[in-house]
Amino acid sequence: MVLDRAQLRDVTLDDEDLMREILAALIDDTSRQLPFLESAIRAEDSQKCMRLAHYSKGACANVGANAAAAVLKQIERKAADQQFQECRASLANLAAEIERLRCEASAIHAVPGA
Repeated sequence: MVLDRAQLRDVTLDDEDLMREILAALIDDTSRQLPFLESAIRAEDSQKCMRLAHYSKGACANVGANAAAAVLKQIERKAADQQFQECRASLANLAAEIERLRCEASAIHAVPGA
């Protein structure tokens, strides 16, 4: 599931404007973290990679961006195990999940009772 809308509704008290605002901030922040995460993976810096992935994972999980949170959790685990090739593959998946989340966010106003 790309976005758990029920969780997002709970977090925002069903305020669609706030939903869009929170998702926009999340997408922006997570997108800004990608180059830092990529750099940590390239440098094979497990501590930095784990810290960055953990931070973004928590932000995603809090608002129901479950697919992105799952990829970040995988990156965090793989970095802890020094499996940087797998981290690189997951990074591409993360970029795709952020794009899927962007599409979900833009559709919020189009869905009655979103």
